[in-house]
Amino acid sequence: MMRLYMSHDKDYFKGKKITVMGLGLLGRGVGDTAFLAECGAEIIVTDLKDKEQLADSLKQLEEYTTITYRLGEHREEDFRGRDMILKAAGVPLDSPYIHLAHEDGAEIAMSGALLAKLSGVPIIGVTGTRGKSTVTHMIHHVLTHATEGGKVLLGGNVRGVSNLQLLKEVEDDTLIVMELDSWQLQGFGTYEISPHISVFTNFMEDHLNYYGGDMDAYFKDKANIFRFQEESNVFVTTREVFERARAFAQKEGFELNQDIKIVDTSLLPDDCVLAIPGEHNRLNAALALEALRAIGLTDEEIFQWLGTFTGVPGRLEYIGEVKGIKVYNDATATSPDAVIVALETLGLSKNIVLILGGVDKGFKLDKLVASVNVFAREVIFLPGNGTDRLIDHIQNSDSKIYETLEDAVSRAFLVCRPGDILLLSPGFSSKNIFKNEYDRYDQFNAIVAHINE
Repeated sequence: MMRLYMSHDKDYFKGKKITVMGLGLLGRGVGDTAFLAECGAEIIVTDLKDKEQLADSLKQLEEYTTITYRLGEHREEDFRGRDMILKAAGVPLDSPYIHLAHEDGAEIAMSGALLAKLSGVPIIGVTGTRGKSTVTHMIHHVLTHATEGGKVLLGGNVRGVSNLQLLKEVEDDTLIVMELDSWQLQGFGTYEISPHISVFTNFMEDHLNYYGGDMDAYFKDKANIFRFQEESNVFVTTREVFERARAFAQKEGFELNQDIKIVDTSLLPDDCVLAIPGEHNRLNAALALEALRAIGLTDEEIFQWLGTFTGVPGRLEYIGEVKGIKVYNDATATSPDAVIVALETLGLSKNIVLILGGVDKGFKLDKLVASVNVFAREVIFLPGNGTDRLIDHIQNSDSKIYETLEDAVSRAFLVCRPGDILLLSPGFSSKNIFKNEYDRYDQFNAIVAHINE
């Protein structure tokens, strides 16, 4: 039976004065804004990007004539007298505009948490510094193939997916699998809710620029994935994360009373063959396995489909062979740890030509330097202040920075030999010469496809 969202959710938003803080370029903000407009909300959209930068997003909202836009800036008056602020991921922790709206009594919301709150259906949430996309899609893949009659939705931090639009698809027997980054989990903390089944893959350095180098602040946001679970809920994680979670709970004064599943790769039988390479993906599969067991699937059902999962775009994705060179797109590798995993997975011999570099997020670079110097025969650099910190410590490079990805790829094919691996694994943020990491991914695929013509 279809859930009549327009009688429930429309009333929740109808007539409310809502400021959407951050329209963005990925389609999530566009879909959320359109949903709110359909529900009859009085909307102000404010974004630091200007009209030209947001042209594609604005075009998709042309039919909604009641939306007011404030672009290229934020104004205090757009955060006063509002019923709700729908904030995008990455809004600063200390945003004076959010503080002003909170003091003024506005509801501070994020779309992922609103989906969880309003849908009223079971949520499987996945977080972690690395692996959360793979585990999320792995769980969704198995559930989609193994379950009959029920609907399985994919939400959270998924390219082009509006969480609020998903409310239209929720039925009585729906499950929602959500990839949740630390920013989106801020919204769960606001509502003091956690997913029914929570998976926490690992915890490593990331987003240090956003959290001011404070790993405890980063973990505090991540911890919302398990912090408000009930005793009947399930928390799936590794020993290392669990020990940190237990210490966090003691410090914050709450109990971990939910059903806790500690996972390692030994959970997978030796005859479990995956379609995606690397020991890290065996751990990802073990985490997915325990979450799927918690749903009620049998091992037979799970293993039937687990091995057919072929991976997530931009996560150590094999693009194909070009001129005798194997090409991998790891464009979503935005931290040193991700690059190290890619190198260790592919680097059976020193035959990797690596495209590396971008915008600094405050990482320590010593382990990355060591790994690159061991596994990469040649390193080709993209611009960014992260690159500036790194470049003098890398051995096998001409120490030149290539200002465009096209120039970097062209150089890579010049130095590659048949049998080599060409790997794009940047290790840093993309926000200098790319719109975002997805733009970096798309550009790389297009350039490689053109070379292969």
